[in-house]
Amino acid sequence: MDRLEAMSVIITVTEAGSLSAASRRLKSPVATVSRKVAELESRLKTQLFQRTSRRMTLTDAGRSYIEACKRIIEEVDYAEREVSGEYRSPKGELAVTAPWGLGHTHLLPLAVEFLEAYPDISLRLMLTDHIVNTVEGNFDVAIRIGVLPDSSMIATRIGSIRIVICGSPSYLKARGQPNQLSDLREHDCIVIDDFTTPVVWRFVQGRHATVAPIRSRLRVNTSEAAVLAAIDGAGLARVMSYKMDAAKLAGKLAIVLEEFEPEPLPVHVIYAPRKPVPLKLRAFLNWMTPRLKARLT
Repeated sequence: MDRLEAMSVIITVTEAGSLSAASRRLKSPVATVSRKVAELESRLKTQLFQRTSRRMTLTDAGRSYIEACKRIIEEVDYAEREVSGEYRSPKGELAVTAPWGLGHTHLLPLAVEFLEAYPDISLRLMLTDHIVNTVEGNFDVAIRIGVLPDSSMIATRIGSIRIVICGSPSYLKARGQPNQLSDLREHDCIVIDDFTTPVVWRFVQGRHATVAPIRSRLRVNTSEAAVLAAIDGAGLARVMSYKMDAAKLAGKLAIVLEEFEPEPLPVHVIYAPRKPVPLKLRAFLNWMTPRLKARLT
């Protein structure tokens, strides 16, 4: 039995929480992963995992063994990277995930500049509004919008995003500017949804949540479409601020009802703790973080 391979397998099973999730991450059949775990337990003459139909959790003996395995794997991993030069100069591939709109608007232009500054680094970007598991997807860095759950990830706040209501100057001149939430009934509102939810916008006034009925004559399924429609005078749109910032700076959109906005959503760069930090990751964080902060301020 290859001991290092067996250690890597049980570390993956521990992090993934199940044999099926571990098999996907390892790109190996579930039966193979299960067999390697069983062989290791047989050789050690102890049970490392308690199994249920859905989860695998470490026994006391398993917890002790897995910590030793992690230290050994980290030392071997460090030795291999040291030989390959990853810790001598910034080189290699970095995988980064970010929300679709934020990625297209802010991350992608900066990524092109970063690649010019670091010719020995390549980037794999996944821009999606789905929350990607950074461990299973082998991502080095993730950008997250919203309050973060408790985890072992290292997080650096790079800004915040408002949720705003906006309309074109021509629309507001023709229809008047709303001053209260009840005024929304008199306006054409552009709704972003899956075409099945009730036509309301939710707000927070003080500590109390409130629902404002609205009138919608246009429904779309992306905020980018809502912004374009608002620029063309179709009505008021409610979007994350970074999606309409360029139009606002160009004088094509104006924000209304600012006093009713919810608390801004925090934006963080997160990554898993690694000792030492690979130079390619350190270079990306040191270069990208201040530039993203400047764009999101």
